[in-house]
Amino acid sequence: MNRIDPVTLAVVRGSLEQIADEMDLHLIHAAISPIISETNDCAHGIFHPETGETIAQGRYGLPVFLANMQFTTQNVVQLARQQGGFKRGDIWILNDPYVGGTHLQDVQLVAPYFVGDKLFALLASTGHWMDVGGSVPGGWVPKAQSIHQEGTVIPAVKLYDQGQLNEALVAMFRANTRLPNDIAGDLSAMVNVFAVGQRGLDQLVARYGVERLNECIAEMIARSERQMRSYIAEIPDGTYCFEEVIDNDGIVDAPLKIALALTVKGSELHFDFSGTSDTARGPVNLSRNTTLSGCYVAMKHIFPEVPVNGGAFRPASFSIPDRTIISAEYPTPVGGYLEVLGRVIAVVFGALAQAIPDRTPAAPFGTIGVCTVGGRHPDTGNFFVGVFPYPGGYGATKATDGLVHATPPQSMANFVSLEMSEHRYPLRFDFFRLREDSGGAGWHRGGCGSEYQFTAWSDFSTSVLGDQCDSRSFGVAGGRPGAPNVVEFRTDGKTWRPPMRSKHESQPLHAGDGVRCCTPGGGGFGDPIERDAAEVERDLNLGYISRATAERDYGAVIAQAIPLGDRTVYRIDVNATQASRRALKDSR
Repeated sequence: MNRIDPVTLAVVRGSLEQIADEMDLHLIHAAISPIISETNDCAHGIFHPETGETIAQGRYGLPVFLANMQFTTQNVVQLARQQGGFKRGDIWILNDPYVGGTHLQDVQLVAPYFVGDKLFALLASTGHWMDVGGSVPGGWVPKAQSIHQEGTVIPAVKLYDQGQLNEALVAMFRANTRLPNDIAGDLSAMVNVFAVGQRGLDQLVARYGVERLNECIAEMIARSERQMRSYIAEIPDGTYCFEEVIDNDGIVDAPLKIALALTVKGSELHFDFSGTSDTARGPVNLSRNTTLSGCYVAMKHIFPEVPVNGGAFRPASFSIPDRTIISAEYPTPVGGYLEVLGRVIAVVFGALAQAIPDRTPAAPFGTIGVCTVGGRHPDTGNFFVGVFPYPGGYGATKATDGLVHATPPQSMANFVSLEMSEHRYPLRFDFFRLREDSGGAGWHRGGCGSEYQFTAWSDFSTSVLGDQCDSRSFGVAGGRPGAPNVVEFRTDGKTWRPPMRSKHESQPLHAGDGVRCCTPGGGGFGDPIERDAAEVERDLNLGYISRATAERDYGAVIAQAIPLGDRTVYRIDVNATQASRRALKDSR
């Protein structure tokens, strides 16, 4: 390894990451469905041919896929070996959540890359299919009690066998979705992504040769492991415990617990989830692989400097009990896996905040809160399916306020554009705005969530599958929690909330009916009365907080409130605010 100079290593690493980036962008630009083309619900990576470990990943896809694809690839490696090994032109396909993780909508492809007759690497692509059948358009089924209610299960099989397409398999896919043309187009785009990856690897092999590249890859993985271990070694040894709860599973209105005891010993982390609730009857379950992925995503948030490859994950070990909400087994439904995944990330933050609060963020919003719409379009008569994942607030850190209106940390999926949605679906958005007072108060404020409402102008059905209505994103070091989730339906002129708060299936909407969603904010960091008064004034004037919150939580004294059009501009009296804060501190 000493023969590898730093410049060569940096160029090879950057080139591999660029290849994965180009695969991401190719699919985003070529996909038919807005869930990929606008939401970026996809991911790509390059993997080790023997171990299946991640070598490089694209930066435009979803974080949870990138860890999950390592497990998927490792499983496909074993299956391929049982069938005589990979052949040039093979492409494997699957969406089995117990093998690859996540849920049925996330379809994964794995293809070998050869140099001559030698297998050099494996390429993988994950893309979210807008519809895979099931009882609810889009696949988010709040009342599912079996995986088969959520859609079509694809085991790991060959889509292409030595370059020959299994056309009967594609016909089966088309027959089991409400959007056959869209899904066929997305599948073709995913297959074409491998040509992009292969072209990039061809150029890299031609420049450096196989032996040199293998040396660089081994060193990249080893360096990530050493770097991650160096950060873990700085954490005080000990066991740090934290718990979070899911509101309910959509079937039984009772909370479900995720319990973590995180042990730090030297340069090792051990995640013990003993005490976590048993498997849920409803769809808020998580496969074991995705639980591991959630922990890796949390580690990456806390230690962003470490390049992501298989080495970064080696210092972690796990104890995950069987038959719990974080170790789903067939035929357990998993359509709401993102709700559980968000809380897995949160318990890692909560545990490590006890040990390294200066590095660990407060909890981000913990729900994807997907709202789906589906039916036949009145203009065309064709089926349509729309998917709206939540944006929300991130937790604050010692360094900064939390992000406002951010993509979910467990997935990073964007909210689709309002213009595209109104063009494709028979609805209009009445508003889409920041949610005032949703971020947790703190020396650094938690990020604000969002608030949107749409109104139907034709008949269709809608479903919601979310969480965090009964709990809040916790703060750190004295920071306050963020606001909880709120979902409201408006039908026949009446506004009401579902019995399960954020889980409701196949609600018919008619012209004039609608849905309003208020997404959670992130937790705050530090004591709110220590926040700079100028920052409080800024928050007031940007609409992040209300006057009541500024006065109650931050001890602010308003000197002026100047009407300006449809808003009010505030000026804070700094000296009076300091006196107010001293009084608040004395009263504690």
